[in-house]
Amino acid sequence: MANQFSWAGFGLRFFFAAIIVFATYNPEGYSFYHWGIKDFLPIAPTKVVAGLVLLIGWVVYIRATMRSLGGVGLILTAGLCAAVLWMLVDWGWIPKDSVRVISYAALMVITIILSVGMSWSHVRRRMSGQYDMDDVEEES
Repeated sequence: MANQFSWAGFGLRFFFAAIIVFATYNPEGYSFYHWGIKDFLPIAPTKVVAGLVLLIGWVVYIRATMRSLGGVGLILTAGLCAAVLWMLVDWGWIPKDSVRVISYAALMVITIILSVGMSWSHVRRRMSGQYDMDDVEEES
């Protein structure tokens, strides 16, 4: 069934979330922020199309994440990711004095939150057997 949770499905959601996040901004300077916003003028159709495609991706992922996790779930997921990031910095696995590395870590946290949000309805349904209202089909 297409609505079942699988690790391959989660990986696909993670992949597309990473594309949206890292295409929007990344520390390397190859992102929509650097190309389309920082160097705003001249406005070109390719910048507008790219910006709208990214905006559509963000809206889809954020709406699905908010509907799936809700406010409390979003706060808990973000808190867990932030605590794990803090722990990795505290253990010395992530250097706290490197803005570039911290930027990548923050972008990964956003990617993880969006991926979990896109997948959570499937996970909850598998664990509890409960469906979201959007998942229930009307019977004729």
